[in-house]
Parts: sequence; structure tokens; C-alpha cells
Amino acid sequence: MKKKSGIWRLPILLVIFGVYFSPFYILAVISFKPVTDLSSRWKFSSAPTLENFQTAIEQGGILQALMHSFVIMVVTVVLIVLVGSLAAYPLARNQSKWNKVIRAFVLGIMMVPPLSILVSLYSIIVKMGGVNQYWGIILVLLTFELPQAIFLYSNFISSIPTALDEAAALDGCGPVRTFFLIIFPQLKSVTASVVILAGIHCWNDYQFSLYVLQSSGMRTVTLAISSFFSQTTSNLNAASAAALLAILPVVVCFLFLQKYFIKGMVDSAVK
Repeated sequence: MKKKSGIWRLPILLVIFGVYFSPFYILAVISFKPVTDLSSRWKFSSAPTLENFQTAIEQGGILQALMHSFVIMVVTVVLIVLVGSLAAYPLARNQSKWNKVIRAFVLGIMMVPPLSILVSLYSIIVKMGGVNQYWGIILVLLTFELPQAIFLYSNFISSIPTALDEAAALDGCGPVRTFFLIIFPQLKSVTASVVILAGIHCWNDYQFSLYVLQSSGMRTVTLAISSFFSQTTSNLNAASAAALLAILPVVVCFLFLQKYFIKGMVDSAVK
């Protein structure tokens, strides 16, 4: 009876899968189609070509943009993991009045729409000389991604028994050494969640990069694709190839870390 009662779920799952997968399928189909192929976008070409990818790389500068996005994402994510976990450790271990105020403040920052302070933020970055600089966009992304990391890490660390800290203290470990040797190795699942969430946000960032990285030589992948789409309105195939190249790194990253991501999100929310 239980097996029969669950049969209705399969069609619903197939419909949901089709809705989410169809845009990626059409994107892949168009990317490998010759420009002269005017057949249905649901149908793979009988003569697939890589010419669209070549056009995207040579004319759109996608590889250079991918490199810029990769550098920005890696540096930002590493800083988020280090600073976020270190900041969350005392917040989770010391349940003082001021720490509760700080945690509430962190939650409040998460609710502020980034675009609402874009003008003042841009003015500050200009005065600091951060326009068209790696550190400028990294500083902005770090500011907006840290609250989420601190929130996830503090919830997860709260579930780790304090007896481990006490045992480490008896062995002569200070707070910093206790964190890196005892606590941090247990944060693999939540770290994977932070890496994926922050990494995707950094990779897909457009609003901040548009203002901070104004030079054409500093374009990230989102800026390069936006510019390429506007330049190649008559060549949708090449634009689709550029978009496909842009999403592949984050898709591969998620596939490798999805097990830890799901576990980390559940543990951080429940514990």
C-alpha cells in the first residue's frame, strides 16, 4: 500500500525536473548549433559545431573574464571562511548579553537590500581608490557575504560540546589553537555550505561589479556576458555558448560539494 500511495509523486517530480532542466537543455542545444541551422531549439543539430565557443572566447573575452571571476571568488571565499568562522566561535561559545546583541546585529545586516546602499557604498569605494581594483570588489563582496557565514557557523559551533574546548585547555591549548586544531576540522559540512553559497553569489555578482570594475580589462564573467549579449544580438548561438561556459564552473563545484552542502544547511538550521 505504501508503494502504491507514493506513485503519484513520480509524475510531479518529473514535471519539476523538466521545468528546471529545460532552460539548460535549450542553452546547450543552441550553443552547439551552427548559425545557419534554423531548426527547433529543442532539437539537437545533426552537425554540431564548436564555432560558437570559439567566437565567445575570441570576441567576448570569456576566458579572461572567467579568470577574473575565479580570482575574486577564491580570495573572497577564503576570507569569508576564515573571518566568518573565527568571528562565529566566540559568539557561539560566550552566551553573553553583548554577544546576543552582536548576533542580532548580524541578522539585521542580512536583511538590508544591497541596492539600497549602493550609492553611498560606491562613493566610499571611490574615495578609497578601490575602483578597477581587485581588492575593491573583494572588500564589497566580503562585507555582504560575511553575515550569512557568521550566522551559519555560529549555529553549527553551538552544537559542538564545550567539553572539547575544556579538554584542549587542560592540554595547554589557547583559544586560537583550540579553534584551528579541535573546532575547525569539525566544520567541514557547514564550510561546504558557506563555500557554495558565497562562491555562487560572488561568481554571479553583477550589481557591484558593474560599478566597481568599470574597466573593460577588469570585467568579470557576468559583465563580459552582458556586454557580449548586447554586441551579438544577431548571433544568439555564440551568446549561448558564452553563458554555458560561465555556468559550468559553479555547476561542477556544486555537484562535488552537494552532499556536504545539504548536510551543513540542515545541521546549521536544526542545531
